[in-house]
Amino acid sequence: MAQLLKSELVWWRSFNLLLVDLTSQHVRLFTTLKVENNGTDSVSEVLLPFPDHQSKNLAFLTATTTEEKGKSKSSSQALPIKVVNPEGMPISLAWYSASLPKELGKGGQLTLEIRAVFTHALRPFPEKITQADAQLVVFQDSAYYLSPYVVKAQSFTVKLPEPRVESYTKLENAKLSGSEIKYGPYENIPPFSYTPIVVHFASNGPFAVAKDLVREIEISHWGNVQITEHYNLIHAGAESIGEFSRLDYQARPYLRGASAFRHLIAKLPPRAHSVYYRDEIGNISTSNLWGDSTKTLLEIEPRYPLFGGWKTSFTIGYGLPLHDFLFQSEGQRFLNISFGSPMNELVIDNLIVKVILPEGSKDITVSVPFPIKEWQEMKFSHLDMVGRPVVVLEKTNVVPEHNQYFQVKYRFNNLSLFREPLMLISGFFFLFVACIIYTHADFTISKSSASYVAKLQWDEVQTAIQQFQGVMSRCLAIHDKLEASLRDLSRTGDAQACKAARKAADSSLKELSKELKSLLGFLQSSPQAAQILPKVDELVVKEKELQEKLMLKHSIVVDAFEKRSGGRDTESRVASIQQKITALRLEVDDLLEVIDEI
Repeated sequence: MAQLLKSELVWWRSFNLLLVDLTSQHVRLFTTLKVENNGTDSVSEVLLPFPDHQSKNLAFLTATTTEEKGKSKSSSQALPIKVVNPEGMPISLAWYSASLPKELGKGGQLTLEIRAVFTHALRPFPEKITQADAQLVVFQDSAYYLSPYVVKAQSFTVKLPEPRVESYTKLENAKLSGSEIKYGPYENIPPFSYTPIVVHFASNGPFAVAKDLVREIEISHWGNVQITEHYNLIHAGAESIGEFSRLDYQARPYLRGASAFRHLIAKLPPRAHSVYYRDEIGNISTSNLWGDSTKTLLEIEPRYPLFGGWKTSFTIGYGLPLHDFLFQSEGQRFLNISFGSPMNELVIDNLIVKVILPEGSKDITVSVPFPIKEWQEMKFSHLDMVGRPVVVLEKTNVVPEHNQYFQVKYRFNNLSLFREPLMLISGFFFLFVACIIYTHADFTISKSSASYVAKLQWDEVQTAIQQFQGVMSRCLAIHDKLEASLRDLSRTGDAQACKAARKAADSSLKELSKELKSLLGFLQSSPQAAQILPKVDELVVKEKELQEKLMLKHSIVVDAFEKRSGGRDTESRVASIQQKITALRLEVDDLLEVIDEI
């Protein structure tokens, strides 16, 4: 059998029908190839080349075949496609190989249906526009189908979103009709023929690009599948410059905001419930939800219209019935759910799908109908002990054609369902038991132990110290009254009242002295007061000395007042005594603070 690389052994007689759909930001290329093997050897593969500027933006590629046998045709069949590097072929092209279901012998015929989807293939021109301008884009391609084989006949159609066309490459047999440009038919095209064409046209559709999209699919065996989708969105069209006028936009949105998009439609499964739409600020109320037995449509509107270069971030979430997406077979459970975003207008630069399985899941396998990156991680949630396994799937350059069903298979023991309820029941049970034990148990220290006796003795010492401080405070208050009586004497001249005040103070101080004597006796007999007793004794001495100085000052002042014999000698004696009183009062206050700290 001749290999595909030996193209000189195979001659293809083809009629190619090409259609490029430019009605959205997804550039879709539909190609119908009617081929015949006029060579001598059989072939099992077909080469599909793409130029570099297209291959880097190629997001999706499929090929189906219908074998021709006279007037009858067999049913179509999808062909496996892989990247190849054929020898002797131009290395400037990206090569893909479609494997035929069976070898195509000499004279054999078949029909290939090729579908390719490109992202970021439309370039805004001009790249910057104002609010009032329409968005113009440029598309580049070849009028001839790029093929390593001879093409017998071909036609090429470019479908535009609207009839406004600024310019297009005019070739032989090229015709503009409404919103379509037709090239051809062309015949007997040699291999690798390439005639560039450029189409400059108006396209005001939403150029919504999700720079990052994280889909979290959390399975609960209690009957729910929770979907949470985090979007980081940008308008990838012509960048908006100049000021934005909301008044003009609201008055004439299709003239003063033609390039902006105002809303997106998310097509959710038919029995979606608990739907929400929010961002970092909170819930966004500008959304509508309606549905029927076949679908649920969520219309979301950002907080502001998005012009070129503007960005927004938001989250949508909803719940789904578990039995619609989770099934059991041969002891395994398998999730069957869609991969991509429910918004068909989006181009997704980077998509991460996280499938969060219940705790205890094992033997996890994944089946996705296209290449992806895959790894696993763990997630801890409420009441988890070992964590929930998370299957992470990542793919770049995602288009609506990737929104196909994929499967995640795993094993799960039904007894694990009761792990968390039993943990809650056990937790509350042991809490109540602990409360019962605490309320009925006696945790006091034995009254015969040395530590308990020492604690009681210290409590008694603290009580005695508090009483001692109270007596000292009363003594100092009496001292203040004596001082006040001298001030009254200078004001009123009533010496008898001053003497009566001194007599009352002397009596009160004697009573307090008796109280101090009993307290000092207790403190001297208690070993727990050994640390504080020296300060207490020093305070008693200082207070006694302060008391004597006050009485002496009081007697000198009253006697001098009665005898009318005041002079420098008397004033000097009083001033000397007052200095000692002030110093003693400061020492007494300091000792009280030290005792209070101890």
